[in-house]
Amino acid sequence: MSTGVPARLLLASNNGGKLQEFAAMLAPLGCAVVPQGTLQIPEADEPFDTFLENALAKARHASALAGLPALADDSGLCVDALAGAPGVHSARYAGEPKSDTRNNMALMHALRDADDRTAHFVCTLVLVMHPEDPDPLVAQGRWSGQIATAPAGDGGFGYDPLFFLPSLACTAAELGAERKNRLSHRAQALRQLVEALQARHAAPLP
Repeated sequence: MSTGVPARLLLASNNGGKLQEFAAMLAPLGCAVVPQGTLQIPEADEPFDTFLENALAKARHASALAGLPALADDSGLCVDALAGAPGVHSARYAGEPKSDTRNNMALMHALRDADDRTAHFVCTLVLVMHPEDPDPLVAQGRWSGQIATAPAGDGGFGYDPLFFLPSLACTAAELGAERKNRLSHRAQALRQLVEALQARHAAPLP
């Protein structure tokens, strides 16, 4: 039975870390991930206040320009003590140009006096089969943890060095790539998406 996963899937992102994670997770399903940058597709505007709206805009933008099914991810870190910030602004929390190092420094500064350091990563995935797809597939993953007082680990990207997982006694940046790809918010969302694709393409009952 078909998994329902397209053989070629455009990733509406130029983030190298995300590309590596998605390519690794989708490869066993026979899906080749094509980063939009290889087709000279520029990044879409992300003017919205929710992960869902931004992901949908990015997916439709990329699919329209490439003529391929497109997968868009809008992810971010939501910190309880900061009323959910940086949220959809996670990639540019410290301003332009985007910088993981400056974002992490800004987050540590914002939480310098905070007692509550709970936070969670969110990943919202949207898959459109074509630009006007009226029934896009949507999945969301959530990964809970805390913000450490200092970065640790050299793996991952983004806020991974500050995202501490109490149950594992390490940060996301200290997890190996294979382990992270089983646990992360992106892994959770992608599993949901694949299950939805499989359900949509399941053989009908006799």
